[in-house]
Amino acid sequence: MKKNQFGKHSVFRFKRFEHRAYSAFNSMHRVVNIGVVVGCMLTFANTTESLAQSVSNDETPSRITGESLEEVVVTASRIELSMDQVAKLVTVITRDEIQQAPVQSIQDLLNYAAGVDVLQRGGHGVQADISIRGGSFDQTAILLNGVNLSNPQTGHYSFDIPINLNDIERIEIIHGPSSLVYGASAFSGGINIITKKNPDHKVYGKLQAGMHGLFGVEAGGSLQTNSSSNQLSVGYNRSDGYINNSDYDIFNALWQTRLNVDRSKIDIQLGYNDKQYGANTFYSAAYPNQYDETNTIMASIKGETGDKLKFIPLVYWNRHNDKFQLTKNSGSANHHRTDVYGSNLNLQYSSSLGITSLGAEFRNEGIISSVLGKPMNEPDGKYTHSDNRTNISYALEHSLILNKFTLTAGILANYNTSLKGSYKFYPSINAGYRIIDNLKVYGSWSKATRMPTFTDLYYNTKTHSGNANLKPEYSESYELGFKYSNSFLSAYITGYLMNGDNLIDWVKENPDDKWQSINLASIDKKGLEIGAKIYPHTFIQFLNPSTSLQLSYARLNQDGKNNSGEVNSNYVLNYLRDKFTAQLNLPLYKDKITTSFNFRWQKRMGNYINYETKESVPYPAFSTLDFGIKYKVTKGFIVNLAINNLYDTHYFDLGNIPQSGFWLMGGISYTLK
Repeated sequence: MKKNQFGKHSVFRFKRFEHRAYSAFNSMHRVVNIGVVVGCMLTFANTTESLAQSVSNDETPSRITGESLEEVVVTASRIELSMDQVAKLVTVITRDEIQQAPVQSIQDLLNYAAGVDVLQRGGHGVQADISIRGGSFDQTAILLNGVNLSNPQTGHYSFDIPINLNDIERIEIIHGPSSLVYGASAFSGGINIITKKNPDHKVYGKLQAGMHGLFGVEAGGSLQTNSSSNQLSVGYNRSDGYINNSDYDIFNALWQTRLNVDRSKIDIQLGYNDKQYGANTFYSAAYPNQYDETNTIMASIKGETGDKLKFIPLVYWNRHNDKFQLTKNSGSANHHRTDVYGSNLNLQYSSSLGITSLGAEFRNEGIISSVLGKPMNEPDGKYTHSDNRTNISYALEHSLILNKFTLTAGILANYNTSLKGSYKFYPSINAGYRIIDNLKVYGSWSKATRMPTFTDLYYNTKTHSGNANLKPEYSESYELGFKYSNSFLSAYITGYLMNGDNLIDWVKENPDDKWQSINLASIDKKGLEIGAKIYPHTFIQFLNPSTSLQLSYARLNQDGKNNSGEVNSNYVLNYLRDKFTAQLNLPLYKDKITTSFNFRWQKRMGNYINYETKESVPYPAFSTLDFGIKYKVTKGFIVNLAINNLYDTHYFDLGNIPQSGFWLMGGISYTLK
C-alpha cells in the first residue's frame, strides 16, 4: 500500500512470485492480493522493463495496479513456466532487444543468437533457412503464438509469416528436440514468436529508407474495450536489390483480438503475407534469373478457461501459395498450394503434486502442385499433382516444481497416415536442481522424429531428383548444463549429444550430377554452448543502468556415415561448427540517445561446388558488424540510423549466393500511447 501523487492509496496486485522463500505463491498458480508489501522485498525483486510494468497514478481511491514480479514466462514445456524453472536451454529475445537491434526482419534478428544457424538467400527477410544445433531448416518448428506454421512443402518457406517487428513481444528459441512441446516438426528445436496481447500504444507509424532503393512503411493501431483488445498492423518493404535479380517486395498484415469473458480468454488472429522477389541462384547457380512469388493466409482461434483444471482448445488454418520461375519472365512456372489445418485440445490440472498436461492434436497437411505429389486423376487447372497426410498425436506431461527441484517428464504418441504401422512413442525428461541460490544444474533426455517434406519426396527437375521412398528421421539427445545469475551477471553453459538416424539431405557425387534426396545412415553430434549477459552499471556507476553486454559462443562437431560414400552435401553435412556473437547496448545520453553494436563471427564445415571452376571449395570463416543508433526527439518520436555489415565483408551463407555488403538505412517512427 502506498500513496500516489493525489494522496490516495494504491493496492498492488501481485500475479505470481518465483522461487526462493516466496515460491509458494507461484506453485499455487493463483492470484494473491497483498495489502502491505515489505520494502526490502521490492528491492530484491527483478524490476527490469521486460519483467515489470510501471505504476500508474490516478484519482481512484483504491486502484488495483498490475505489478508483475515474475521472470519471463516461456512455453518450453506444454505448460507455461518461468525461465528460472525451465530445465533446458531457452533463449529469449525480448521486446527491448528487438527494438534496439539494427535489423529489418526476424531472420536478421536470429543472426545474433549463437545457437541458431541462419542461411540467408536474400536480405531483410526475403528467404532464409533457420536451423538449430546443426539440424536442417526442415527440422526447426516455427510457431506464431503457439500455432505451428512450419511449411510441409519445404522449410524454405517456413518464415513466410504475416508479422511485423513492432508486433513482437518476444521470441522464444528452444534448443534441442522439442517434439513433445511443439509437435513432430520440432526435431532439432523450435522458435515461437509471441506477439503483444495488450499493446502499449493507440497508434504506431514507421517510415524508413536506405541504399539499394530500400523503402519501408509500417503502421498499426489498437482499440481497447472493457472486454477485448483489438490490434491491426500492416507493413510494406521493398528494395531494388544489392546485386542483379535480388529485388524484393514484401507486404504483411496481421489482425489480433483478445476477448476476456469472466475468467476465460479467446485469442483470434488473422494474417496475410505476400512476397515477390528475384531469386538469384537461390536453388541452383546454373540459373541466376530465378524468380519467386509467394503468399500466405493464416487464421487461428485459441481459448483458455478454468482455474485448477484448464481447458485450452486451438483451431487453425494456414494456406501457402508459391509460383516459382526457374527463368524470370520465361512464361514457364511451377505452381504449388499447401493447406494445413488442425485442432489441439490441451487439458491442465494443478494439484499438490504439480501440474499435469494431457493433449491431443489433429493436423492435416495437403498439397496440390504442377510438379510435387502423385499424379491427379483429374487435373485442376494448373495443378496436376497432389498429396495429403494426417498427423495424429497424443501427449502426456507432468511438471513437479519444488523449492529447489524441477522435474518435467512426458511422452508423445505420434501416428502419420503416410506411414505403415502403429503409433510411435517419443519420451522426454527434463530435470533441474538449484545447488545454491544463484546456481542451477539441469539435464534432459528426449527422442524425436520428422517426416520428409513434399519437396524431399517429389521435387524432380533438371537439377534435382526427389525420393518418394524416404524414411522419417529419428534422433535421441542428451543435455547437461548450468545456469548462474546475480545482479551483475546472467550466464549459462551447456553440453549436448545427439544421435540421428535416417537424416535427410540433398547430395551429389560429381559437380554435373543432379542433387538427390537421400537418408543418411547416421550422424552423431556433440556440442557446447556458452553465454553471458553482463550489466556493467553494477561496478561502473557512471554508466546508464540499461547498458548491457551479451556474449555467446556455440561449438558443434559432427561425425557419422552415409549411404553413398563421399558426397557433396547441400545441407546436413555443411554444419555451422563455430559461432561467436557479441551485442553491446550502450546509451550515450540518458535514455534519449542509445547505440547498439552487434558482432558475429562464424565458421562453417563442409564444402560447396564453385559454379565457375567446378571445384569443391571449403566454406571460409567470416565476421560482420552491425551498428544502430536511436534518438528520442520527443515523447513517442524516434529517429534511427542503422548500418549492416559495417566493414563491408564479402561473404555467403550458402555457396555461390553472395550476401549484401555495407548497407546504410535510416528512419523515423511515432508512437501515440
